[in-house]
Order: sequence, then C-alpha cells, then structure tokens
Amino acid sequence: MSLVSVYKEAMVINTITDMQKREAAVKDFFQRLNRQELPEYFNWAAEIFEGLHVAERGNQLALIWTDLDTDAEQQFTYKELAENGNRMLNFLRKQNVQQGDNIYMLAPIVPETWFTSFAGIKGGMIAVPTATSMTEREIQFRFEIYKPDVVLSIPTLADLVDNALKAIGHTPKAKIILGEKPGWTPYAAVGVESTDAQPAQVKKEDVLFCFFTSGTTGLPKRVGHSAVSYPLGHLSTAIVQGVEPGSIHHNLSAPGWAKWAWSSFFAPFDMGATATGFNFSVLKPEKYLATIAKYKVNSFCAPPTAWRVFVSLDLSAFDFSAIKYSLSAGEPLNPEVIEQWKASTGTEIRDFYGQTESTVMIGNPPWMEGKMRLGSFGRPSEMYDAVIVDDEGNEVKIPDEPGHIAIRLSDWRAIGLFQEYIGDPEQTKNAFRGNLYYTGDKATFDKDGYWWFVGRADDVIKSSDYRVGPFEVESALIEHPSVLEAAVVGSPDPNRYQLVKAYVILNKRYQPSKELALELFKHTIDALAKFKIPRIIEFVDELPKTISGKIRRIELRESEIKKKQTEAVMPNEYFYHQFPELSSKKK
Repeated sequence: MSLVSVYKEAMVINTITDMQKREAAVKDFFQRLNRQELPEYFNWAAEIFEGLHVAERGNQLALIWTDLDTDAEQQFTYKELAENGNRMLNFLRKQNVQQGDNIYMLAPIVPETWFTSFAGIKGGMIAVPTATSMTEREIQFRFEIYKPDVVLSIPTLADLVDNALKAIGHTPKAKIILGEKPGWTPYAAVGVESTDAQPAQVKKEDVLFCFFTSGTTGLPKRVGHSAVSYPLGHLSTAIVQGVEPGSIHHNLSAPGWAKWAWSSFFAPFDMGATATGFNFSVLKPEKYLATIAKYKVNSFCAPPTAWRVFVSLDLSAFDFSAIKYSLSAGEPLNPEVIEQWKASTGTEIRDFYGQTESTVMIGNPPWMEGKMRLGSFGRPSEMYDAVIVDDEGNEVKIPDEPGHIAIRLSDWRAIGLFQEYIGDPEQTKNAFRGNLYYTGDKATFDKDGYWWFVGRADDVIKSSDYRVGPFEVESALIEHPSVLEAAVVGSPDPNRYQLVKAYVILNKRYQPSKELALELFKHTIDALAKFKIPRIIEFVDELPKTISGKIRRIELRESEIKKKQTEAVMPNEYFYHQFPELSSKKK
C-alpha cells in the first residue's frame, strides 16, 4: 500500500480557498488517516520526495539558501536536492555506515544539513541534529549516552568533538567536516559519488530521528521518532500552517532544534513547497526581514522571541506583500505582539503548539484567521485526541479549569507522536500513563473551545492557596511599552510558599530604576487579579534560554533558591512592599 495518495490529497486540501470547505476537508481527511492501516515499510525520501515530488516537480525550487553575513546564495531544485542527498548516502555506505547507525549533525543552517537529513531517511539511518552552540561538556554528555557512528561538523567545533570523542574513548566510522581539518574528511569528498542510491527497506516503526530535548526543566532526554511519526505526522504541521504547493516557506530556527525538522524540512517538502534557509552568526532583525521581503516569502514562521524583536522595528520599511501566513511556535505569543504585526502587515500571527515529542497538536489553522482569540493557542489538531486532565487523569470538562495537556490513546494513537525516550524506559513510562500521553504542560479551555496555555507543569507558581501560570503575568508585563521580554517564576517565601517574581528585559530606550519598577507594579495591578501581581521585579540584560529560544525557568527558580538562602538582593531588584504608595492598591 502506497502513501502517495495521502500526500496528494493533503496538497489539494491546502489549496482550497473556501476556508469553511477546507476545515471540513481536513476533518474528514484526518478521521480517515487516523484509522488507516499504514504500510509495513515506508521510505519517505524515496516514495514521497523522489517518487512524488522529483517525478512531478523535479525542476521546481526545493531550497533557497543564503548567508546573511556574506550574502552568499545557493538554490536547489527538487531533483538537485535529491541528487545531493544520494551522494551523501553513497559516501556513508562506503564508510560502512549501515541502516540503524546514527549521524550527528553539528552544523548551522547550510544546505548540507538538508542533504544529510535526506540521506539519513533514505538510508534508514538515525539523524541526531545537534546545536552548534554546544559546549564540549554538552557534546560529551550526548556522545556518552549515544555514541556517534557519523559526525558532520564545522571547523570551529571540530576540536570540541575530537576532545569529547577522546574523553569517551570512541572512534566513529566517519567524521565529515564542512571545510578542512586534519583527521577529518572534507565534505567535498561527497561530491564525487553517484547521484543515484538504493533506498533502504525501512519499517514504519524504525527510529529515524533522535532529538535531545531542549531541557527547559532538566537534563535533555533522547526523543525517538519513527519512519512515519515525523515524515507522515507533519501533515498536521503543514495543514495547520497552511503551507501551499509551490509556495515559498520560511522558518527561523537552526537544525539543532526539532522545529527545523518540523518547518524547514517536512512541512514544505510534504507539500511540494520551497523551503528557505537564512544562515547568520548574530540575528540582525532589519537584515532578516529585508531578506524575507527579497525572496517574497509566502508563509513565515518564527519563535516569540524573534517576533517581539521584529515588532519593535519600523515595519513600514519592508515590502511584506507576498506574506500570506504569519506563524509562531515555541512558547505562547503575547496578544499585543500579534496586534502590532497585523497593524503593520495586515496578517495575523497564528500561534500553534507542539513538542519535540510530537508534531503540531494544537493550533490556529488558516480558517481561524479573523476568528482567533489573541493569546489563545487554538484548538486541537484533528490528528490528535487532545484533552485536559486533572492530577488523577480524569478529563476536565469545566471551562477555565487548569489541567494537564494530554493526548488520549484509547481511540487511536496519533501518528505524529514519538516512539519512546531512547534508553530511558522510566521516563517513557512516566510520560505514557494508562491511555494518556502527558505533555508536561498545563492549559485551560474556554466555553467556546479555545485553548489557553498556562505553563510547564513545573513552572506553575504556588502562592498561598493559588496557582499562577507564568504566561498570563508575562503577557501583562509585555503590554507595558518599556518591557521587551519577561520571565516569571516562583520565589521561595516563608509565608506564601512562593512569591510571583518577574525578570524583565527593557527596551533600549529605558533604564532600570525604582520609578520604573513602581510603574510596572501599578501596571500589573490594573491588569491582573491580585494574587497574580508580581511581588518582586528584577531588571536583567538577558534570560537563560534553550537553543530553541525557550526560557529556562528552572535556572531562574534555582537562582531564586540560592539567593534566598544567602538573603542576597540584586542591584536592580525591587519589592512590592518597598512602595508605600501601593498600600491602597491590591494586596
């Protein structure tokens, strides 16, 4: 049984202009797909990329790449990208790299990452995307628990890789360098290989991707995705995003983050669209948006941290007339950012939600435009049976009652859900309990079925008898013109257990001061229920983040615990009780 017809149908669905009809078609599509018996073997690279796209649109652009630091540019058609992927696969096989072996990719946003990803899928090898910002210890940690068979790297990381390999006493089958380095094979050696390669016989449950989680609440775990969970499961991503065949899609993320696989690889390539990649050493927002305009990007996805920077610019300086869809993922996006972008570009930023462990689970698909509730991350994708449950696993049916986001498995197992935490049966067992997969996040839904993010389960603040989700407090703070970014955590308190504390990054034209802290306290008094008001505000220059831009609140909480033990007060830290003028306000 071939899955080509499934992809063709999804492509047709994303061209339906009547959004009411598109919504109905998506519901019917997933109702059938969720219960369809999948073939025992599936090789996406051979059957879909080559068998469908190269065959039908081989001369269409598959990838537009540019380096924002040097203005270098390369473009590849579907046929050319497949040929480059086949060269890499043939080279790996000559190094005795076999089906089931892994490939660590410590590379930035460069075409070779697309080629190597294709080669891994077609050869049944396990891709291990790894951020180029890794320290030697972080690389060693990964190598210790999952020894590399192949390493693809850049020269600036080669010594760190070699040191990590030496420390664990391991020699991979191949070390490929994007440049020159003694003891490494230059990538140029791949170019002499044949442009044809035989596909591996890959079973649908075979693990083809290993992502180390971004670790917002602890050490990274190894997320294993199968030959269908990402290649087929990302139909939910492509449909929620609205990526159209032949369109130009852009995603701001690096290959070390699963979001790159989501939105720079599978979403556009599932749909027969053109992917774009912009490499840079330091994000220069003006140059970035100018490049979006230059290539006439039709759908643009970026994390909240980037959107907040973009809306601070003079957006009238850019021609965004080609943009049809604006998208955000990673953490919930604050409503005021969505409003500012729409006022300048005419497009609404549609938020959606998923994890390294999944594809898009909840979101605002194209038919939600004009009907979105700003701040809501949408409604469940039809691929997933998403529910909110209480601490005992019972479904929450009362609107506005916080609970755990879970995926129910009793009726069907969502195609896009990961297989396991590789080598960690305890973590896997903790995530899959009964007939539920627990995401580790909390949310509510309102009376009209819109879902609202509360926070990571570990991030929820317990103050007196109340539970406070950080996102609502952060969003209130960002509404103030002085605030560029905010992170809210619980700070230990002997009376209330925790106090709501806000770490605040200011916009450039503002400076930390007692007067500004007072202004922010007053602002939150008007915006929030009294138990949600920050009791501590600290102005900072930066926040600890994962490679995907998510705030590592666990580091901030740990910092608060240490400070309370020493009773340390930071230079730009202000407390609610220091301001007598607030005594008549909410307490």
